[in-house]
Amino acid sequence: MGQPFSLSLQRRPRRLRQNEILRDMIREFRVLPEKLIQPVFVLDQESAREPVGSMPGIERLGRKEFLEEVRVLSDLGIRSVALFPKIEQALKTDSGRAAAVDPNGIVPRLARLVKDAGIPVNLIADIALDPYTTHGHDGVVDFSTGEVINDPTVEILSEMAVVYAEAGVDWVAPSDMMDGRVGAIRKALDAARYENTVIMAYSAKFASAFYGPFRDAVGSSPVKGGAYLDKSTYQLSPGSVREAMVEVALDIEEGADIIMVKPAGAYLDVIQRVKDQCDLPVAAYQVSGEYAMIHAAAQNGWIDYAAARDESLLAIVRSGADIVLTYFAKEIAQQ
Repeated sequence: MGQPFSLSLQRRPRRLRQNEILRDMIREFRVLPEKLIQPVFVLDQESAREPVGSMPGIERLGRKEFLEEVRVLSDLGIRSVALFPKIEQALKTDSGRAAAVDPNGIVPRLARLVKDAGIPVNLIADIALDPYTTHGHDGVVDFSTGEVINDPTVEILSEMAVVYAEAGVDWVAPSDMMDGRVGAIRKALDAARYENTVIMAYSAKFASAFYGPFRDAVGSSPVKGGAYLDKSTYQLSPGSVREAMVEVALDIEEGADIIMVKPAGAYLDVIQRVKDQCDLPVAAYQVSGEYAMIHAAAQNGWIDYAAARDESLLAIVRSGADIVLTYFAKEIAQQ
């Protein structure tokens, strides 16, 4: 027999992939629990667990269950929790103001419960009107034209942020995409002596098709005629990256502490561009539709659930996200 075939190669990249110890040692990117934020849907009930049908494994929690969940998350190493309320229909109004700025509303009450219990987590509250309005838009609507009116909306959002800060919320996260809201919120917080309240701005929030399960979870936008509520007059067009960069620059100028891109998976290029051009921490939101699709494909046997989940998160981190909001956070911490 002749000599076995052998290439004369000075460099063989596979040498660095030959065993798990070596692969782990040289890995550039990791998904760390302390970098994750767990979104939690909450109900203004003493005790409740309501499954979200479009999001397997996710529930809306009453006050008792929410406190229990926050303790579990904290013990697992998840240091930040984002609150998203589902409001009773009877409390919703056209402007959303009454429920949104109520000091005894669901978010302020839960914030006080967590702080009184001494649970060491960072509480993040969404600042937008969609859970509180009858129509599901993120702002005040002029019903004569159908326009979402910018400045009156910002006035309510600023008041809302102060109410939440007073209750003990650590970060406020304006997700409405109104012009000038970051500057107005920063001014209102500072005037109320909440200079240390962090603003995590949804700076590049796109009018995405991937939000459907979230809107189901908070009850903000029922399907009408087979189509979800159109928010494209204030959320970004998926094809407009330059507009996204303008929004990012304005939010930085107005005093945002953290910049967010939403959604994450379909906008990895935007995350990378923001990271390259921004010195602030960059957050990315792996949204409900991304979560639901991975579950649906896995349930049909089309993909490996854990592998796809982990790869999707690694891609977001690799693209430049310092912080990731994901419904997988608890699972990742449990590994």
